[in-house]
Amino acid sequence: MKLLISVTTTSEVPAAVQGGADIIDVKNPAEGALGASPPSVICSVREATPDHLPVSAALGDVPNLPGTISLAALGAADCGVQYVKIGLMGPRRAADALRMLETVCRAVNEYAPQTLVIASAYADAQRVDAFPPRDLPALAADAGVHGCLLDTAIKSGDNLFAHLNDEQLARFVDQCHQFDLISALAGSLMATDVLRVQATGADIVGFRTAACRGDRLHGRIDAERVHQLKQLLDAA
Repeated sequence: MKLLISVTTTSEVPAAVQGGADIIDVKNPAEGALGASPPSVICSVREATPDHLPVSAALGDVPNLPGTISLAALGAADCGVQYVKIGLMGPRRAADALRMLETVCRAVNEYAPQTLVIASAYADAQRVDAFPPRDLPALAADAGVHGCLLDTAIKSGDNLFAHLNDEQLARFVDQCHQFDLISALAGSLMATDVLRVQATGADIVGFRTAACRGDRLHGRIDAERVHQLKQLLDAA
């Protein structure tokens, strides 16, 4: 299982790398669970990250505007990132979500085929009236994306496991793998959740709060906390 650490600025990259992150993720928590960062931040994080480590970029908890989001995806891909993540907040019907993802994939595949598209749903989708997570793997496979992420939309003290139990998460991961999709889990996860996440068989697990000294908005990535997470994953 690969360890993804979300950073908000270039200054946080060294701690994430030193701690042993496998993927450096760029996002802006002030704009939501998958809040997007400006191109200047994405490009600078890519430049500050060692070449052998992939970088992912969140594109936001996106509205149902396929053209707009495809432009955002292409812009992030042009910064040299290896993954772009799209939070399906606006599209609620399967047809709308499919159109969104197909449009993004077409843009990225035509102009930046080295970048992989990750479709993201929310474990607490019912709270925000977003696309249901159980339907994501099959839809993602139809759209031609490369992987699926489960996160939480509302950061209010609970986490991923408060909304989907271990069996449901393992089923989600299995469905992803049946469609040859990368599977990733995040959502206010803590170090105490590592064994449960590992048991699902997911390919990637994402952290920010647990890797910070301070909260997800104002805290700073700490190399020792990242290292502890990495050790827990390796031991598991």
